[in-house]
Amino acid sequence: MSLQRLAVCAVLGVLGCNSTKEAPAKAEAPRAATSVAPAHKTYGAPLGQNPTAAVGDVLKSPEKFAGQRVTVEGAVRAACTRKGCWMELSEGPDPSAAGCRVTFKDYGFFVPTDSAGSRARVDALVEAKVIKPEMVAHLESEGATFAEKSADGSAREVRLVATGVEMWR
Repeated sequence: MSLQRLAVCAVLGVLGCNSTKEAPAKAEAPRAATSVAPAHKTYGAPLGQNPTAAVGDVLKSPEKFAGQRVTVEGAVRAACTRKGCWMELSEGPDPSAAGCRVTFKDYGFFVPTDSAGSRARVDALVEAKVIKPEMVAHLESEGATFAEKSADGSAREVRLVATGVEMWR
């Protein structure tokens, strides 16, 4: 047996390669087509069993959801460009679509700064708050947008305070 054949047998782990007979060629079975699912990454705590709500429903009736824990799925329209300490979640990537800011409980975790364009599912507490003008200016400097601002520079927003985020592209 040639050294080359011995090397091939050793690499492939073929048993019985010490014979001088060639093994009969095996017909390769056709492979089934497989679809590759996008990789999901989790930030913060794993998602739990909260009731689900659509982003649009939360935005239309924030008072109905305020103080409740929900699981919301949507498009990541923007994320903090400095640290990834917030992201905007909406029903689609269109910048004019209604969306809400997602922050992370106790500043305990961040998402990648290039998260825009991803899909995400979040477990979060729903809050409706007035944001002070200084914070509005700070968030805008990081890429945030506000649909409605008051004359004094403050803005009212619906916010999701997430304990866990699952994200994929």
